[in-house]
Amino acid sequence: MRTMIQRPGFTLIEIICVLGIMAISTWLVSATLTRHQQLYRAVSERVDVQRGVRDGVTILAEEFRGASSADTIRLLSDSAVELFTNLGNSVVCGTPTSIDVGLAPLASASSMTSWLAVPDTGDLLLIYRGESSTPATWERYRIRAVASRAVSTACPIPSAFRNGGSSSYVVTLSTPPAALTAGQPVRFIRRGRYSLYKSSDAKWYLGYRRCNAIGPSACGSIQPVSGYYQPYNADTSRTGLLLRYFDKSGQVVAGTGAVSLARVQITARALSPIAVSIDGAPKSARDSASTSVSLRNRP
Repeated sequence: MRTMIQRPGFTLIEIICVLGIMAISTWLVSATLTRHQQLYRAVSERVDVQRGVRDGVTILAEEFRGASSADTIRLLSDSAVELFTNLGNSVVCGTPTSIDVGLAPLASASSMTSWLAVPDTGDLLLIYRGESSTPATWERYRIRAVASRAVSTACPIPSAFRNGGSSSYVVTLSTPPAALTAGQPVRFIRRGRYSLYKSSDAKWYLGYRRCNAIGPSACGSIQPVSGYYQPYNADTSRTGLLLRYFDKSGQVVAGTGAVSLARVQITARALSPIAVSIDGAPKSARDSASTSVSLRNRP
């Protein structure tokens, strides 16, 4: 007679219970990971929104601080401004020809030449005139060319302004300036427009266009600077970018009153492009920033 040997194992009910417990555990882990991903995404969107709105306000504030209402601002709008911005400063170290201006070396010990970008044909050179017999002024000249040259070429006559560097720049102007002397201050400025605009992706950004230096406004293609922002809205409490202009008495300045401009109020409202949710319905992250800037040489 054959003896039946019983082997250890699981019953069907035990197997079903284990599978049920594993399914519940997997669901709990998945739900936790999903929640953490949503939280991470929401935090990332919030950080991006905060960075974007503060970048925009900071850039505009710096541009306005370097502007002068009397001669650098060309357009005042609730969501756009066109103005000349400072590219850099230098001093004259020589005049190789009647239309050439030699600059102090960039690497000189005195560090008299510094700029954010090398000027080109679309920019202007400002030459300071501060004779005792006349009021101090900055004469404007259109730049025809800017080229790197040896210091001996840029500064034909040896002086303290050519010491400390082997190379410099020579700026060729469209018209010859009046007589220049070594050490005379010069500035470089560029005309551009900042504005709130809707891009081809249907989102709103703060953009920048480079414009012609002299004459009626004509600007090139727009490039995004920061974003995303809330869409433009005639309601000033909801629009993505709001610029308000005031004179020295606090009265609002109209679009043609740049000469009397003394202060600019900048308000930016950013918006995340993706709606995220931690609890409840998905929402876009939002943030705003505002600052007031007084202009240089304000009336």
